[in-house]
Amino acid sequence: MATRFKIGTRKSTMALAQTEEIARRLTATVPDLDVEIVKFDTTGDLDQTSKLLPHGGKGGAFVAQIRAAVLAGELQAAMHSLKDMPGNEDTPGLVLGATLSRDPASDALVLRDGVTLEALRQSRGKGFKIGTNAVRRAAYARRLFPQVEVIHFRGAADTRVRKLDNGEKQRLPDGGAVGPADALIMARSGLDRVGLAHRIAYEFTAAEMLPAAGQGIVAVECAAQDWQTRSILSAIDDPAAHACADAEREVLWVLNGHCNSPVAAFSTIAGDQMSLTASVLDLSGNSIIEASHAGPANRPRELGRAVALDLLEKGAAEIIERSRPR
Repeated sequence: MATRFKIGTRKSTMALAQTEEIARRLTATVPDLDVEIVKFDTTGDLDQTSKLLPHGGKGGAFVAQIRAAVLAGELQAAMHSLKDMPGNEDTPGLVLGATLSRDPASDALVLRDGVTLEALRQSRGKGFKIGTNAVRRAAYARRLFPQVEVIHFRGAADTRVRKLDNGEKQRLPDGGAVGPADALIMARSGLDRVGLAHRIAYEFTAAEMLPAAGQGIVAVECAAQDWQTRSILSAIDDPAAHACADAEREVLWVLNGHCNSPVAAFSTIAGDQMSLTASVLDLSGNSIIEASHAGPANRPRELGRAVALDLLEKGAAEIIERSRPR
């Protein structure tokens, strides 16, 4: 008799594509598994106007409802983009049961028709509007294009590109609007997932724009005491991606960064060694603190802690505190 296995996910095109990939891998690896995808209308998806902070950041906006369903026993697992999971707080009773192999972690530039990368660079961004909802991307954008106007821009990946192409303004909570945008900064992996990789005008290097912690990693969360589910998920877990996730999220934990903190972290593994670089920027992009360390790949949390403590010694806490909402 088949084992019923329910996975919760957001309804966005990208979230469904990621969850369907999990389902394919599970059914290919685990015999007699009947996978059901359960779709949720999360607060962050229903409210496409507000900034995420009033909803508790990305954690409150995109994962809280699905996590509650796992804790209540209504789901065996939940799919998350790892970068959307809060790194400065734990949810008691839940663990990462699996991480899929990492997709490219880089950020990419998407341009509206008539705008060129050369024009952006030559003008240093003057006269152009770049749309993003991520404070990290906003800070790096101001660093790369010092005179650009960064505007609040919300929506699922395919929705944002549609709004860019149609010249739509972004509505604001106070009833006003900003835009339209001339360019967007988005995760390359997200554009790949929704079939929009051809829209990438430029892919930023890690030196230009360090990725968010966990970017490009699809995570599957489950109840800590559900040993059957943990055993099932272990069949699709990628150990290298899981180690990178642990290292990068340890940086967030030690720094106690909030959802409005421009914190970045990215790790790579070569043989039995892991390298980790992390940074903290002020919101203007004018000040950046960076730290890099290498160590044994089988001790990722210790490496993440070492990098985070280095950042704190260099003054990261002050930058994070300045960016904290009042």
